[in-house]
Amino acid sequence: MPHDDAGGHWHEPKSGENAGFGKFSRAAMPYDRFMQDEGVPCFRGIGVKRVQDLPMTPWKRLGGKGTYIQLYGTEGLWGMYVIEVPAGGALNIERHVYEKQVFVIEGRGSTEVWNEGQAKKQTFEWQKGALFSIPLNAYHRFVNATNAPALILCGTSAPNIINLVDNLRFVFDCPFNFTERYSGDNDYFIQKDDIEPDPIRGLAMKRTNYMADIINTELPLDNRRSPGYRRVQPEMGNQRFHLWIGQHENGRYSKAHKHTSSAVLICVKGKGYTYTWPEHLGATPWKDGKGDKVIRQDYEPIGLVSAAPMSGDWYHQHFGISKDPLRLTAWFGPNNHDAMRPGVPGEAMADIWAMDIDKGGKAIPYHLEDPYIRKEYIETMAKEGVPLRMEDKLYQPR
Repeated sequence: MPHDDAGGHWHEPKSGENAGFGKFSRAAMPYDRFMQDEGVPCFRGIGVKRVQDLPMTPWKRLGGKGTYIQLYGTEGLWGMYVIEVPAGGALNIERHVYEKQVFVIEGRGSTEVWNEGQAKKQTFEWQKGALFSIPLNAYHRFVNATNAPALILCGTSAPNIINLVDNLRFVFDCPFNFTERYSGDNDYFIQKDDIEPDPIRGLAMKRTNYMADIINTELPLDNRRSPGYRRVQPEMGNQRFHLWIGQHENGRYSKAHKHTSSAVLICVKGKGYTYTWPEHLGATPWKDGKGDKVIRQDYEPIGLVSAAPMSGDWYHQHFGISKDPLRLTAWFGPNNHDAMRPGVPGEAMADIWAMDIDKGGKAIPYHLEDPYIRKEYIETMAKEGVPLRMEDKLYQPR
């Protein structure tokens, strides 16, 4: 006897047929439902020119106006939102068993932090350009010190935790203190500037829970993405949330390189654009008649782009077009750089993300890139009135 597909009965398929509906819509995950129930907008796309221009509405739980941001390729990997701290006021007190990184877009104020049962709150000040981490499951409150609204951008591991446990009382009302991460030490939110090699890849790293101004702070030389490229990786709050800050010299652009989803680049200085395209289009999509399938995102402070907005490896290439250097901070969420993902302990790896494709890596050297790239960049820089510094020698095979 036939039944409606929407009913509660299941039937074995006939011989030669497959079980199931065949076509279906992706189900909303617990974190998707949580965002919807919050009653604020959720921006979805590959990027945005300026997060300051996104529509924001009153957010009852947080006490300010804001919006969620879930760029393509980050679903389930990590979350992001922007929130306005009211002029002369404060956001509501929060506590949650997911990690949170905070970047101050505009304004000046302070943050209060304390653990369950801790008598004295710890307070530190911030202003535009500050970057800091909120200790796991610590109470905290953002306070505005001026008569104008402050704006902050937050990255979290909320999707990872909420999708896993699917219990909001546990996420927001758990009394456990993660004292191995935060125990109220007086110097916890004091900036530390010592540079050491990170233990996985040997790149420049700072162990600090607070940076006063990532827009203007000095960055060590790296050279991996473009000539004169500078980069540092803050390790904040013993968190799993991976991020770095990098800068391309003005008049120069990065090599294209490929990897899987999770990285979102945030423009904090200069202006520019990013091209991103799936690996299967090859290293020269315009030359091969596939340029219409390449996605472009323009940005200025504070703009965003998802480096790999869909499944599989995606090439992405970043172009600064202002007189200022192009400074970006890249956020990956927890354990989402390929070198930090689970695998066989001790397995030998190489930094293939910085190695050229003709040497077994995942980066396209300038001499193998699509000719359209250089031509367009020269024309764009001429229109912007910015000196070009992509010398001919950079396009010679090495």
